Amino acid sequence: MFKTLLFDLDGTLLSLDRDEFINRYLESVASYFAHLCEPAVFIKVLLQSTQAMMMNKKPDKTNEEVFWDDFIRRMGRSRAELLPLFTDYYFHNFPALQRYTRPEPIVRQMVEAVFAQNKEVVIATNPVFPETAIRHRLKWAGIDHLPFRLVTTYENTHFCKPYPEYYAEILRELDRDPRECIMIGNDTREDLAAAHLGIATYLVKNNLIMDDGDSYFADYEGYLEDLHQFICSF
Repeated sequence: MFKTLLFDLDGTLLSLDRDEFINRYLESVASYFAHLCEPAVFIKVLLQSTQAMMMNKKPDKTNEEVFWDDFIRRMGRSRAELLPLFTDYYFHNFPALQRYTRPEPIVRQMVEAVFAQNKEVVIATNPVFPETAIRHRLKWAGIDHLPFRLVTTYENTHFCKPYPEYYAEILRELDRDPRECIMIGNDTREDLAAAHLGIATYLVKNNLIMDDGDSYFADYEGYLEDLHQFICSF
């Protein structure tokens, strides 16, 4: 049926309230940088630079490069000064945010069932975080030990969801035909955008994110238990 399964992470493989998690993250990281910048100003700058990264459609720079070009300009400080602080934050302070997530035991069983069928798994999380932060979240979900074919991070990706270019880059990296793949996620805008390239979609209704006025079509949909049965039926 499908050779490659693309999974969203936040809200799909790792249950969380997106708005609460983002707010707690912003409070945490802004507090860490308070000796350099007033927290409210830092949050504003961080969000502006993140938005610049998410809107970028030029293929010559990674998301990481776009973010840092914008961030150091707005902060008026060098990357050499700021990067070690971010690195330390993600290693030592970011893990405390685990308390705002809810791991689902069925997730590990489900993903292991995919590997048992000798299929590829891609963690197709929106690549706005560095790999360190994404690896922490995989650990919180109980699946950090698995041999994923690809995990999209801001270091290795040039586009963000919901741009079709994000999914096209994954297909090129894997040398896959879109008909061989299925995208699984809980966000009607970001995850179902894969359909524009001919990738099948599965909408996970746990932690469903649907913007006001959003209309959508998913090839399949259900809760995590339904998804588990779907995968085991391959």
